[in-house]
Amino acid sequence: MSYKKMDKSDLEYFQSVLNDPGRVLYGNAINPDYCHDEIDCVGVEERFPDAVLRVRTTEEVSAVMARCYAENIPVVVRGAGTGLVGGAMPLVDSVMLDTTLMNKILELDRENLTLTVQPGVLYQDCAAYAEENGYLYCPDPGSKTSTIGGNVVTNAGGMRAVKYGCTRESVRGVTVVTPDGKIMKLGGKIVKDATGYALKDLIIGSEGTLAIVTEIILKVLPLPKCTISALVPFGDIDTAMEMVPKLITYDTAPTAIEYCSKECINCAEKYLDKSFPSNEYPAYLLLSYDGKDEAAILDEIQKVAEYMIELGAEDVLLIDSPARYKSVWGTRSAFLEGIQASTSRMDECDVVVPRSRIADYLRVIGAVSEETGMRLPCFGHAGDGNLHIYLCKDEIPDKAFPELARKAFCRLYDAAYEMGGKISGEHGIGFAKLEYLHREAGDYEMELMKRIKLAWDPKLILNPGKVCFRQSEAE
Repeated sequence: MSYKKMDKSDLEYFQSVLNDPGRVLYGNAINPDYCHDEIDCVGVEERFPDAVLRVRTTEEVSAVMARCYAENIPVVVRGAGTGLVGGAMPLVDSVMLDTTLMNKILELDRENLTLTVQPGVLYQDCAAYAEENGYLYCPDPGSKTSTIGGNVVTNAGGMRAVKYGCTRESVRGVTVVTPDGKIMKLGGKIVKDATGYALKDLIIGSEGTLAIVTEIILKVLPLPKCTISALVPFGDIDTAMEMVPKLITYDTAPTAIEYCSKECINCAEKYLDKSFPSNEYPAYLLLSYDGKDEAAILDEIQKVAEYMIELGAEDVLLIDSPARYKSVWGTRSAFLEGIQASTSRMDECDVVVPRSRIADYLRVIGAVSEETGMRLPCFGHAGDGNLHIYLCKDEIPDKAFPELARKAFCRLYDAAYEMGGKISGEHGIGFAKLEYLHREAGDYEMELMKRIKLAWDPKLILNPGKVCFRQSEAE
C-alpha cells in the first residue's frame, strides 16, 4: 500500500476543519507520550505522528477522514494511552486523532436504561456518573483512567466480567466514522437486534482498524444496594485455583473472583506504602457479591465461607465496610503499577484459559520462569480464566531481554492455546501480539480477518500494521 506523508496543504486543511490552533499539534508541539502506550512493549519502536488532531465532534472526525482517505494518509486513533500492546502507536508516517476532548456524557435515559457518552469519557467518570444517579455501569476494567472508547475497541473486561460480562455486553449502540468519512449509527437503545450482520459487535474489539467510534450508547442497571467482599487465603496455589470452578458452579452468584499472588500483593504494598489485610500466604482469592439485600448477601457469603474452608481455605476475611472495601480493591487495582515499579522494564502477557485449567496454566508459568530465568509475577480475573503475566527484565542484560521475552511469550501463548484458551482475554492484539496471533489463528482464519479489514478499509489507512495485516503485507 502506497501511503502519502502529510504535507503543508493537508495541515492547512486540518487547521481549517478544527479552527483552533491549540487542537492541531505538529513538530515540537507533539508530546513524546503520543509515541507509546502504558508499557514499553518488546519489539515496538517509538515513532512520532506527523500531526495530532484533538477532535471534538463526529463531524470533525468525518471531515478529517474524508481528506485522509482521498490522499491515502494513514490515521491512528488514541484515547488515554493506557493500552499495553502498542495498539494506539503510529508505525508509519501518520495523522493521530486524539479523542480525549470528546469527553461529554450526553444523556441518561432512565426509561431505556442507557447512558450515551462520547469516546473520550474516562471510565472512572462514566462509572461515577452512573452511580451518582443510582445506576451501575457494569464493566470494571483495571485501568480506571482508560477511556470508554478505548474500552469499546478493545472489548475491555475487568473484575466484574464473571457476572456482568465484558464491555461488549454493555454496548447497545455506536456511532462510527468509516475510513472514507461516512457517518454510521449501528445498534441503538434497543435490547434485541436480529437485523442482518451484527456490525456493531464487529466494531467492538476491532482496535480502531475498521472505523472510528465517536458516540456510544451503554447499558446501565439499577445500582445494587449492597456490595460485600471477602479475602480468602490459601496455603498453596493449586488449592486456590481448584476452588475457582467450584465457586462458579456453587449455588451463589459472585460478582468477581480475583487471583492475588503474594508477590503481587507485596509489590502493590510497597508501591502504595500501605498494608493489605493479609500477605503471609502464597495465594489469595478476592471475592465480591452484590445485590439488593445486605442480609441475604451476608448469608450467601457465610455459606460460601464454610464451603471454602471445608475444601482447604485457610480463612475468610470479610470486607464489609466502605473504607476496607476501598482499601482492598484499591490495592488490587495497583498490582500493575506495583510490578512496574519493581523492575527496570517489563512486558505483559494477557491470556485466557478455561477456568478448569487455571491451576495447570500457573504451573506452566512457573516452568517458563525457571527455563528463562525471568521473574513472571502473575495475577488476574480467575472467575473468567483471564490471567496477566508480567515479564520482568530486572537485571537481565539489555541485549538478552528481547529474545528471552520472545521465548517466554511463545511458551506461554502455546500453552494457553493447547489448553483451549486464547492469547488475549481483554487487552487485544495491537502490534505487540501480531506475530503470535498469526502463529496460532491459522491461515484461513487470518484470511477471513483480512477480508473483513479490506471490506471496511480497502486502502488500509486506519491503524496500519495492527491486528491482522503486518506492516510488510500492507506496503
